[in-house]
Amino acid sequence: MDELVQRGGGISVRRVLLPLTLLWLAGAGLRLTVLAVPPVLPFIHADLNLSETQVGILTGLPSLMFALAAVPGSLLIARVGPVTALAIGLLLDGVASGLRGAAPNALWLYAATIAMAAGIAVGQPAMPPLVRAWLPDRIGFATAVYTNGFLMGATAAAALSLPLVLPLVGGSWRLGFAAWAVPVVATAVLVAFLAPKSAPPAASVAAVPRWWPDWRSPLLWRIGILFGSNNSTYFTTNAFLSDYLNAHGAADLIGPALIALNVGQIPVSFALIAVAGRLQNRLWPYVVSGLGVLAGLATIVFGTGAVIVAGAALVGISLTLSFVLILALPPVLSAPGDVHRLAAGMFTISYSTAVLVPAASGLLWDLTGVPGMAFAPTAVCAVLLASLAPRLPSKSVGYHQP
Repeated sequence: MDELVQRGGGISVRRVLLPLTLLWLAGAGLRLTVLAVPPVLPFIHADLNLSETQVGILTGLPSLMFALAAVPGSLLIARVGPVTALAIGLLLDGVASGLRGAAPNALWLYAATIAMAAGIAVGQPAMPPLVRAWLPDRIGFATAVYTNGFLMGATAAAALSLPLVLPLVGGSWRLGFAAWAVPVVATAVLVAFLAPKSAPPAASVAAVPRWWPDWRSPLLWRIGILFGSNNSTYFTTNAFLSDYLNAHGAADLIGPALIALNVGQIPVSFALIAVAGRLQNRLWPYVVSGLGVLAGLATIVFGTGAVIVAGAALVGISLTLSFVLILALPPVLSAPGDVHRLAAGMFTISYSTAVLVPAASGLLWDLTGVPGMAFAPTAVCAVLLASLAPRLPSKSVGYHQP
């Protein structure tokens, strides 16, 4: 038989496994190309003769574009549907990422990075409405699956670029970008041709599709700041942990601490696949996440030796808990036709925050001369993680534009 049917429930195994597989692959594809840069940045730096300022611009461009292009992504979703929008986003992500390898100078590299990040920004708000359309009775579970794809894609690109991919392409960072682009483009093709028939076609979205987020909605700002607090803490901790440890004469802890912060998230994401459905709309996980981040940051700032590594791991584990649950909020709290609008607004606010908080952290360090002050803005974010979520509604309130 083409489909295996589970007795009693009448649920097709293929109808569940196919969308979960596509969601996981898409999640991985939306992170592979971004995290393929840090391992080869020294080669890019030397080859293109970049200044430290130019390296900083290159590093910040993706987050900036994630914020700027999320709402245009919502418009595209409203016009063509989430399946087509996701396929277009992945295709642009992969092709533009590959074109970075042909960059003769910094401007080309910036332009290709902007195009790549725009593709990701279009694909991200398409994921929540697809979860709602494909697996409406498994929103928490499906969200945990594709966020696991996010984490696995990021980890694979960061961990495998130097030991595996570059040796396969003759040590060329340019061909390395092309190699990482291949699975992303392949995923775009799979989404375009294998998407479940239950996905809403563009014609059924609305006669006059709604796409502009309701910026007056307290719910939108609450979950946007909530998600921004999570993202800002992750990006800022990754950005400043190395320099902080180096400033304290603990350069030998940089590698172990960064591994603990990032790789430690993966077992948690797998565990959440099993329990996310039961945690969906519960308030205590957000409180635990915020308090865990606070405890981890305090351990990093006031600890020594292996205790600092443990603190970094605690930060990563705590952020993963709220990361998965926040991404499940738009399909849970919105009417079906409004999921992409709420998601796009949430991404716009959250990634704008993720641009501002690291800048504030660096400014505080420079102004005070105290390295630990770089983590003060992330401590505020941790408090927001613990305090904003308890006021979220516990069920769909119907996110409608006036």
